[in-house]
Parts: sequence; C-alpha cells; structure tokens
Amino acid sequence: MSTPLPKDRRIALLTSGGDAPGMNAAIRAATAFCLSEGYEVLGVRNGYRGLLRGEFRTLTMADVGGILRDGGTMLGSARCLEMHQQAARDDARRHLASANVGGLIIIGGNGSLTGAMALTDPSEAPDMPFAVVGIPASIDNDIGLTGMAIGVDTAMNTIVEACDKISDTASAHDRTFIVEVMGRDCGYLAMTAAIAAGADAVLFREAQKTPDEVVELIAKTVVRARVRAGRPQRVLVIKSEGTPLRNDDLKTRVDARLVELLGEAGPPVETRVTVLGHVVRGGRPSAFDRLLASRLAHVAVRALLAGETGKMAGWMLPLTSELPPEIGQRSQSDPYCNLIELAAVIDETRRLLDGTSTLTKWRRDIFARIEDVLSL
Repeated sequence: MSTPLPKDRRIALLTSGGDAPGMNAAIRAATAFCLSEGYEVLGVRNGYRGLLRGEFRTLTMADVGGILRDGGTMLGSARCLEMHQQAARDDARRHLASANVGGLIIIGGNGSLTGAMALTDPSEAPDMPFAVVGIPASIDNDIGLTGMAIGVDTAMNTIVEACDKISDTASAHDRTFIVEVMGRDCGYLAMTAAIAAGADAVLFREAQKTPDEVVELIAKTVVRARVRAGRPQRVLVIKSEGTPLRNDDLKTRVDARLVELLGEAGPPVETRVTVLGHVVRGGRPSAFDRLLASRLAHVAVRALLAGETGKMAGWMLPLTSELPPEIGQRSQSDPYCNLIELAAVIDETRRLLDGTSTLTKWRRDIFARIEDVLSL
C-alpha cells in the first residue's frame, strides 16, 4: 500500500534530454500544485548532469509564473551518459537524500524515463528514500503508452507553417521541394505533417523502403504532378531524418531518375532540399501543449503525493481504451490520463522503435494504403 508523502519532504523537478515546447508549462504547473499542498519545490539544473553535481534551486511562483508561454526549459537540459553507470546513480540518490527530496518528477523522453526507472531499481537501492514519477516530453512522439508527448503539437504546427510557406514558392516555380523534419527513429512528425500540409509524399524510416524505392516514389510523384490539370506542378515531399538516404544523395538520384523518365527535351524539373532541423524543436508552445503539460503535471504530482513511484503520467492511449491492470490504470485525477508502470513504458517504446509495436505496424500500413492518394 502506498504511503503519502510527508509534508516535511521536498519535491524536485528535472527536465532531461532534448528540450520540447511545453516543458516550462509542466514545470510551472507542477510547482504550483506542489506549493498549494504545502510542499517545498526544488528545480534540478541541467538535467541528470546537474543532479550528479547536486545543483538544486528553490522554485517559487515568482520563478515560474511567467514561463508558461516560453519554449525550451528554464531548468536547462543535457545529455548524461554517466547515468548508465550505477556509481553515478548512487551519487544522484545521495544528492537527493541530502536535499531531503521525497519525490522526484522527471520530464523528458525515452532516455530520461529509462533513467527514472533505473533510479528506482530496488536491486540498487532496496530502501528507496524517494519516489519517482515521469512525464513524457519528446517532439518525436516516440514514447510508448501515451497518445501524445509534450512538444509534439507545437513541432507539428511549426512544420506545417514552414511547409505552407515553402509551398507558395514551389507553386510559383513548379518546383519539387523535399523538406526534412526531425524524427531520427520515429516518423510520426513527418506522417502527421504530411497530411496537415497537403504533401504529395512522405518518407519515414518505419516504411522500410529501400533507397531505390524511396527514389522511385519521389520520381513517380513528380511525373504525376506533370500531367495533372488545373493545378500547379509543384511537389512537396516531407522526409523524416531517419529515412536511410542522405539528402545530397537523394537529390542526385532523384534528378537522374527524372531525366530517365521525362527525358531532357521537356521542361526541366527543379528539386530543392530544405532541412528544418532544430527550428522544429523551438518556439512558444501551442495551446494544446500548454494544456497537455499542465494536465500531465497535475496527474504526476497527485500520484507522487499519494506515494506512487516508478510510474509515468500518460495521455489517452491510441488503439485501445483500457490498460491491463498489471501495466497501469486510468488516473483518478484526470479521465484523459493514465498512470503507467515505467517498465511497461520502456518496453513498449522499444517495440515502437524497432517496428514490432501494433501502433507502428498500423502507421506503416495506413500510409502504404494512402501513398497514391497523397499524390493525386
């Protein structure tokens, strides 16, 4: 049975891994909920790296009141490979114990949540002096057992806005634009942005296309655009960075294939490659990301105060409405949120990325079915 967190213990907040718009909203909400219940709040500077150095700062509403609209994270973030070592995790636990931390909320992606689970490993610390709850934040939406992660909606809107602008010049000159977006191991952003931006084709790692098939898809899409009537011959292709072809190689091979298909006598096809890069990660969070972050933070805090540990607060699940009880349960604090075992989250994330997840298979199959529809 869970033991509620004593009022004389502190609660610490940590953001880790790649930043995501909405992290600040989660920090603000979590701080506000903790303070309202009479708990002192500490912020950990620079993610796990700061935790290993004992870099804490007290957080008040004066510190977080105006950060709701800001991108990035006011606490800072950093990659920290040292957390893979037990000695480093032992140091982290000692710093938390010295600071009288009874509960830790970790806001981040797959690596951050893996670190959260490792911190609560009973084989390393059988008498765990603090509880840990995670909040998913990753623009790639590559975290298992949550319908959305913090930052995804803002990133998708950024991509669509950029593609709308690129489409203007592409239409004016009948050009083909290949727009690369973030998503090394997960093509969710490319898939959803392709639909929302009206792209003619989308490339993502999960489709498992060979380089030849990728080139043929783009070339076929351009040829279709050349014969469609009453519309600009512009072609917009959204490419996830995880697609197995470098941009310079892709452009060279597509151009060569188009010469083969269209010949050199006709109007030339101009192809351009635009890499949005870290532009996708920045910017003020959308209204949805602010709301999502605040609601997940509320669920995480309520779980922590009730004595829950080793869990993640997740958003509505795709494909299924209920969780097996051994994996998690619907939050009593918010009917749109779940509390899920971190071990189950890490396992499903692995399957999401290696292609064995039911959700990954569905995404791959549905885009295979609509591939020809996009280029009409």
